[in-house]
Amino acid sequence: MKGQQFELKQLSIKSILGMIDAGKFVIPEIQRPFVWKRVQVKDLIDSLFNGYPTGYIITWKNPDIKTKDGRTANGNEVLIDGQQRVTALMAALLGREVLDQDFTKVRIKVAYHPLEADKTKRFAVQDASHLKDKRWIPDISVLFDPSFDAFSFTLQYCEDNPGTDPRDVNAAILGLKEIEHRQIGVIELDHDLDMDEVTEIFIRINSKGTVLSQSDFVMSKMASDERFGGNMLRKTVDYFCHLAVKPEFYSSMLNDEAFRESPYADRIKWLANDYEDIYDPDYNDMLRVSFMHRFKRGRLADLVSLLSGRDFVTKEYKESIAEESYRTLADSVNSFINQYNFTQFLMAIKGAGFIKRKLLNSKMTLDFAYALYLMLKEDKSIPNEQIKRLVQKWFVLTTLTSRYIGSPETVMSRDINSIEEKGFMRFFEEVEASDLSDNFWSVTLPQNLESSSSSTPAFNVFTAAQINRGADSMLMSGTKVYDLIQTNGAADVHHIFPKEYLKKHGINKPIKYNQVANYIYLDTQVNKAIGDRPPCEYFSIIAAQCDTKEIQLGNLQSAEDLAANLADNCLTPGITGMDHTDYDAFLVERRRMMARYIEEYYKKL
Repeated sequence: MKGQQFELKQLSIKSILGMIDAGKFVIPEIQRPFVWKRVQVKDLIDSLFNGYPTGYIITWKNPDIKTKDGRTANGNEVLIDGQQRVTALMAALLGREVLDQDFTKVRIKVAYHPLEADKTKRFAVQDASHLKDKRWIPDISVLFDPSFDAFSFTLQYCEDNPGTDPRDVNAAILGLKEIEHRQIGVIELDHDLDMDEVTEIFIRINSKGTVLSQSDFVMSKMASDERFGGNMLRKTVDYFCHLAVKPEFYSSMLNDEAFRESPYADRIKWLANDYEDIYDPDYNDMLRVSFMHRFKRGRLADLVSLLSGRDFVTKEYKESIAEESYRTLADSVNSFINQYNFTQFLMAIKGAGFIKRKLLNSKMTLDFAYALYLMLKEDKSIPNEQIKRLVQKWFVLTTLTSRYIGSPETVMSRDINSIEEKGFMRFFEEVEASDLSDNFWSVTLPQNLESSSSSTPAFNVFTAAQINRGADSMLMSGTKVYDLIQTNGAADVHHIFPKEYLKKHGINKPIKYNQVANYIYLDTQVNKAIGDRPPCEYFSIIAAQCDTKEIQLGNLQSAEDLAANLADNCLTPGITGMDHTDYDAFLVERRRMMARYIEEYYKKL
């Protein structure tokens, strides 16, 4: 039976802020943007002033660690919940700067009207009016400065506001300063808890049920480390992710002088001119890829333990393990952010036909593919010219089979172990033989295409296959599926058998008329010209224009063009005479043709 897993105690705000100043509490998010609105800071001060409850903060004590000289260093406490509240207190009461959404240091100032009769109106977010009106104290942080002299301040306030009773002013100031002695509940989690237990306790304690991911713990751990460069590595991950989404943020990043002077700043500056949005990794993606790449593990909880210095054999915590883990993580992060690596990997994914983010079903699948790319680059048994092709095939295989959907960490860990044990080629051949059998291509894949979702993995792979193979869009010669997707990231999927036509003939259920096998990427003007006509009608127009050469619909002008166009879009020649009575048979046949098309595409990668 387990003992107490956490300790509950009450600490004054003054004590908490003092412990932060002394380095006993570490606020890992202090280097990330402060997401609270200014009015929330004001509301927190107002709640404390009126004695309202403000919730608990949760800390996790870093384990004691054995140093190289044999001594034991006591671990500090990492604040894992309540970071925004504590940062707000530091901003309002101590006058500390915070980082806004653009990583620019700003002050958040709360103004105080000591003699306002309505207690709900005593506090405000400072603006120009509070600087002009002498009745307001424009920045309450001056009252909490250690050198603050209440007597002199009260005399000056009364001089600025004639007729004011100094006793009332003094009482109001002392009332505000009582905030320092307000108690906040602190839940200190035991340092012996493993990551899964910490996560479970966090979720149960947190009234909102917020899911705290393993990557959040990793980022917290990194931010609390200055000895081995974890805090700067943490910034690198943050800034890379921010730049990947918003390249124009680069100039704001340079406001961080410490980071600007670090070698990492130069390594990610290429993102300032990169507007590719297929893969915009967040910190979870970066940490996962980096961890799999060099540590050859899939569970991020293990990374927290390693950065803490845990010896998995002896269960002790050793400084040497922490130091080596940070060094290895930094090396892997540098590989991740390397411009050549990142762009070459994306070229492989785009070369397989996945040219837009909408064609990607799973970030986890993309993460593993990038980790695999980095691993294969270091595998001397794999010819360099084969790396992209192998990554493409693995990405398509894992997308088609939804390999990393469900319990991704478990599967990723197993895959990495197998690659380490057998080598990638043997492992890949075994997976390919078992997961992409003849039965998969002929039975499972057609069944997977029996869906009404245009974002299903099978349909996305089919679209990628069309792009990869240079397929023309339906009824057009020269206008590729690639063109429709590339020029319009939100290219519409249209119906081969028009929806209104099917509904008119009694096929009313969306799950029936919105079938993947009835979907096609189609030029908008061509779709408008088709209208609500069945295939037998609009294909008769195509047949006529192939004879007359007078364009009425699309631009096909010969029987050869028509035959090639049907093949590009997995349409049986018989479609030219189909109406609603043929719809069910059409769906079955097109699913079979699409599956065969995907198979041919995969095997030629």
